[in-house]
Amino acid sequence: MIKVGVVGLGWMGRVHLRNYTEMADVEVVGVVDVDATAREEVAAQFGVKTYATLDELLENDLDAMSVCVPTSLHHETGLKIIEKKINLIIEKPLAATAAEGEELVKKAAEMGISLMVGHVERFNPAVQRVKELLGDDVISIQIERVGPYPPRIQDVGVIKDLGSHDIDLIRYLTGSEFKSVYAVSSTTLGKHEDSALITAEMENGILANITTNWVTPYKGRKINVACESKYIQANLITQEVKEYSAFSTYDKSYSVREWPLMFREPVKEELNQFLGALRNGTEVPITGKDGLEVLKTFERIFECAE
Repeated sequence: MIKVGVVGLGWMGRVHLRNYTEMADVEVVGVVDVDATAREEVAAQFGVKTYATLDELLENDLDAMSVCVPTSLHHETGLKIIEKKINLIIEKPLAATAAEGEELVKKAAEMGISLMVGHVERFNPAVQRVKELLGDDVISIQIERVGPYPPRIQDVGVIKDLGSHDIDLIRYLTGSEFKSVYAVSSTTLGKHEDSALITAEMENGILANITTNWVTPYKGRKINVACESKYIQANLITQEVKEYSAFSTYDKSYSVREWPLMFREPVKEELNQFLGALRNGTEVPITGKDGLEVLKTFERIFECAE
């Protein structure tokens, strides 16, 4: 039985909590939020013990914790948990700055505990299929992640909120680090940037482009991959993947193959793999170092965008 806790009962925190309560061999010891109404709601819905402060929850015996507080609080919250030698998964991005992220990674290593970063899109079945279809002839990757402005996000802009998914996905799909990265952004709706165009070249020569914004009236999550031998399209919302053959100049045609997928909830798969790694004593699938690379790329992007 793995004993877990959740810090932060916003939208994502409640998703983590619901999934934990549905798992066998997992006991939710307690949850934390400063909002009394949120605590009352989850206590009624899930029957879990609630706490107003993290210190109160940390007095219990815990094996693992989910950190789902605003990004600006990741560093402070993460360090408290790590100092108690409790394994943790921190929702993306790892921290507000690379310096904070580096301290979290270093402290976790010193204490000998597992630190995972919740870049949940890696566990989307459509992303997994795209990864399986890629060979060594990838030319470029284009990702679109757009939608309306989310009032619940107040402490970061669209690059750190939405863009963090795709910076991680580019690294994951290419198996390479960023060689050069360029970006432009604009702010129209709030105090943080809400539109950004990011272009990069990876160390292995693959080109990448990310379009992300909070000014589109609908949610869009798409990946297009150009290869020498094929072209791949993926819709991350519907979890649909299409593979196009190379265009034939002989008969002016190409073929299309649709890859059927069994719909899975990415967060559930993410948490199962996190807890599985703890049970088996293996490395978590998305390490603190992976999350740190995203933060370092943020700094390059913001320097360029300014």
